[in-house]
Amino acid sequence: MKSLVEQITNALRQIHPAALDTDIVTAGAVKQLHCDEQSVVLHVQFGFPASSVAVGFKRRIEQLLVPYLGGRELQLTVDWEVKAHITQGQTRPLPTVRNVILVASGKGGVGKSTTTVNLALALAAEGAKVGLLDADLFGPSLPLMMGLPEGTRPDYDEAKNFIPPKAHGVEVMSINFMVDEAKTPVVWRGPKASGAVLQLAQQTRWGDLDYLFVDMPPGTSDIQLTVAQRIPVAGSVVVTTPQEVALADARKGIEMFHKVGVHVLGVVENMAVHVCSACGNHDAVFGHQGGQHLAQEYQTELLASLPLVSAIREHADAGTPLVLAAPDSAEAALYQVGARRLAGALSLRDAAKPPAFARMVMQHNP
Repeated sequence: MKSLVEQITNALRQIHPAALDTDIVTAGAVKQLHCDEQSVVLHVQFGFPASSVAVGFKRRIEQLLVPYLGGRELQLTVDWEVKAHITQGQTRPLPTVRNVILVASGKGGVGKSTTTVNLALALAAEGAKVGLLDADLFGPSLPLMMGLPEGTRPDYDEAKNFIPPKAHGVEVMSINFMVDEAKTPVVWRGPKASGAVLQLAQQTRWGDLDYLFVDMPPGTSDIQLTVAQRIPVAGSVVVTTPQEVALADARKGIEMFHKVGVHVLGVVENMAVHVCSACGNHDAVFGHQGGQHLAQEYQTELLASLPLVSAIREHADAGTPLVLAAPDSAEAALYQVGARRLAGALSLRDAAKPPAFARMVMQHNP
């Protein structure tokens, strides 16, 4: 006959959080399980921000374990903790940042920056401490999307490090804070641009962050390679539309991450379907399930598939991204689920055990 610990452990395998795509036992979320004649002590700890769902999981576990208690008192704790994950070797971590997440796209115009801010704010709403780094020097848009007024400048500490401005509780750093006017273009060659991104990342006094989201420029050029090789990256997200032209470029981005040893946590598909504001008709104007097929091709996860609706664009332009302005909307729910899946996928990777760094076969001078 199985012991009570074995019976409870097997029962807990029925708990499958959508963020993990596996059960909580296999995911290692059961941190403590002790049984005696008087009590059952159980500690479940998720590795992803779960403030909005922890209470619900606690109720489910309590109900699940009723048949096994036999009069014992259940002492149940359900909480979460984000640990540091690094998928590269030979890099020095940013001292106060546990996880750096690169958000990239093969081409421009697919909604990468909009995705970045909504994913970041969705995790912040779950209780995570989050920062944003605008690495798209030639098209920086995070200050506008986060509602920071033109002319915003970072403060400096005694060591001349930048102190990033905050918006909606999230730290933000961008080259836009360094130019005189929002219309002023950054006209730099590759090495100077790459150096500027490293300076923004490494000479900013980030707070104690669970996640630093980096909004990457489109493509696979010098900035992408420098960031991927010189900053300790926990994982990446690739943003695309279902259109084959966008998918072809997204594949190049995924291949680049594979070559530099950065794990791709998932794909976000934007403009998956157009919803007519007049009649509600759904039309897949850019193709059908392209993001799903891309995720399957590279054995990663489709984190979210977002429709083409004006509200997403309008709230980003207004500086109040959708997950803040309309948190109960269907589109905000997609971002929220996608953010939890992203953080859940990262939590399943071994913490602080980076694989050997995969060196580029091409010559590159950062």
